[in-house]
Amino acid sequence: MSISSLTAKHRPQTFAEVAGQQAVKTILSRAAAEDRVAPAYLFSGTRGVGKTTIARIFAKALNCVEAPTAEPCNRCHRCKQATAGVFPDVIEIDGASHNKVDDARSLKEDIGYAPLEGRYKVIIIDEAHMLTVQAFNALLKTLEEPPARVTFIMATTEVRKFPATIVSRCQHYVFQMLSQQELSAHLADILARENVQYDPGALEIIAKRGAGSVRDSMSLLGQALALGQGALREGDVRAFLGLAGQDVFFSLMQGIHDRDLVAVEQVLRGVLDQGLDLGFFLRELASCWRNMFLLRQAGESAMQLLNVSENDARSWLDWAERFHPGQIHASWQMTLEGQRRVMSSMEPAMALELLLLNLASLPDLLDLESLGGARPASPPSRPGTGGAPPAGPGGGRGMPAASRPVPGRSAAPAAAAPQYAPPRSAVNAPNPAQAAPAQASYPNGRERRPQAAAQPASGVAESGPGWQSPPGGQEPPPPGDDPEPGPGDDFTYGSDAGVSSDADSGSGAGFSAPGPQDWQSFLGYLREKNGESEFSYANLRGVRGDYREGLLTLVCPNDFVSGRLRGGSSGLAFLKTAREYFGPDVELRVRVEEGFGALTNQQRVQEIEKHPAVQRVKNAFDASVKDVSPRDRA
Repeated sequence: MSISSLTAKHRPQTFAEVAGQQAVKTILSRAAAEDRVAPAYLFSGTRGVGKTTIARIFAKALNCVEAPTAEPCNRCHRCKQATAGVFPDVIEIDGASHNKVDDARSLKEDIGYAPLEGRYKVIIIDEAHMLTVQAFNALLKTLEEPPARVTFIMATTEVRKFPATIVSRCQHYVFQMLSQQELSAHLADILARENVQYDPGALEIIAKRGAGSVRDSMSLLGQALALGQGALREGDVRAFLGLAGQDVFFSLMQGIHDRDLVAVEQVLRGVLDQGLDLGFFLRELASCWRNMFLLRQAGESAMQLLNVSENDARSWLDWAERFHPGQIHASWQMTLEGQRRVMSSMEPAMALELLLLNLASLPDLLDLESLGGARPASPPSRPGTGGAPPAGPGGGRGMPAASRPVPGRSAAPAAAAPQYAPPRSAVNAPNPAQAAPAQASYPNGRERRPQAAAQPASGVAESGPGWQSPPGGQEPPPPGDDPEPGPGDDFTYGSDAGVSSDADSGSGAGFSAPGPQDWQSFLGYLREKNGESEFSYANLRGVRGDYREGLLTLVCPNDFVSGRLRGGSSGLAFLKTAREYFGPDVELRVRVEEGFGALTNQQRVQEIEKHPAVQRVKNAFDASVKDVSPRDRA
């Protein structure tokens, strides 16, 4: 077999042999059979989808000895001459080299003559968008009212360049890109005719890389056969195309799951050292996140939606169960949005490195609790198949997975899919209204009462940590009578915080502490429960604590950290966890490091930029800190 002539050798000669384009083939075949031919046709679509091929087949069907017929016979002398390109009544013109107005005038003179041998004179103009405006204008009247037994067929990949006056005079057919299954079937048919052995996975790779184009897929097939020494093997295809195998993506997922930046860097080094196609690597990575998202949400019922083998699908099902659904969705969106930035970057390798490290650090950069709701319990691990790594979080630091819905069984609606966005923080973020604690102690010893219009903005119930409403509908104190809370004020959660825990039975009687009643032991307790507790241990970075006689005092490095502990979902979750450890009657007092509130805004910005979390967010999103101000708690 001559590889160089593979495309020409297997060019379809009938409508039935053309891959895809069922609607267009049906219409044109019926038009040829019923002898209902339009004056002009316009075929548009991406490269290599059969526009010129179908135009030639249609021309043969119109001039076949057996016409009118739905298919050319390919046995008569007319069909054979048309296939060889020497039939006098089928004129094929290259629009790129015959695009002047003089060429259009010469064509108008030629079509004035009757067909020499066939039934119709067919003019095929390939790449017709290359014609000049003057050439199009010269053809306007001819296209609308051509001589009898003359029809035009114009093929183009850029229909937007056509004047509207030309498009309106043609029957316009849009050729669709072929699906991966159609391309795989077409290539398999060619290999069967050539008696060549092949791996199904190799055809899937070529069909995916062909991106809907038959011509591109045939070109890749010819290269693969030239390398494969008589057989088409998946390993050879991946080698010459520069594509990563499934083991590369499994290793990458292991590093992202464990938040092991060194392992992620090693995978990246391997991708770069092998000279793999970065664009296609990102496309496959996005497909991995897409497959995991579908499997995470729908379970085994989504396996039929994936373009992978059953073994690979079950491997990705195992991986989907180990990631938080919010992390999968955010990673999918980050990868899709990062493709353009990576490929257009002056340093694509470094841009890809930043993207992969961001994916591995995502749980530290985003609050997954706010993205996907409360942390779910980890599912029971089951052995992976198809080369999947061992089950279970790597190093104890992976994101826990929620229980996967069982197909056919009704379940509560899942949380809305999160949008990828940085968390609310001091970095370029407004000051959101937060629910404040139940009671505020000030230097003058008075308690602050809210104004009538002030309502908690975070959806916390009135019995939870929030300003208590005046009893009996009393009017709030006049403005100025109550001092505004400052960053240095102490906020105390009392027994009326309205938060229950597993250890809370209404009193402290019979409570057994899980460990020593001190701050360091409590931190150890939080580390052990990381992934099981609703409160993340990472939210206590830079916080100093002291527990004495039922009072837990927290000293925060800045007002941003203290605001998370004073109210909202994080504050409620921390108070619940503290009561599980110290007892149901524990009180929580939160204050800011002395002196932070008295700093100027510039000094606050310099101070907050030292925090590791803020530095990671700045690096990840190319952000900057503009303002650091206390939260509005009124």
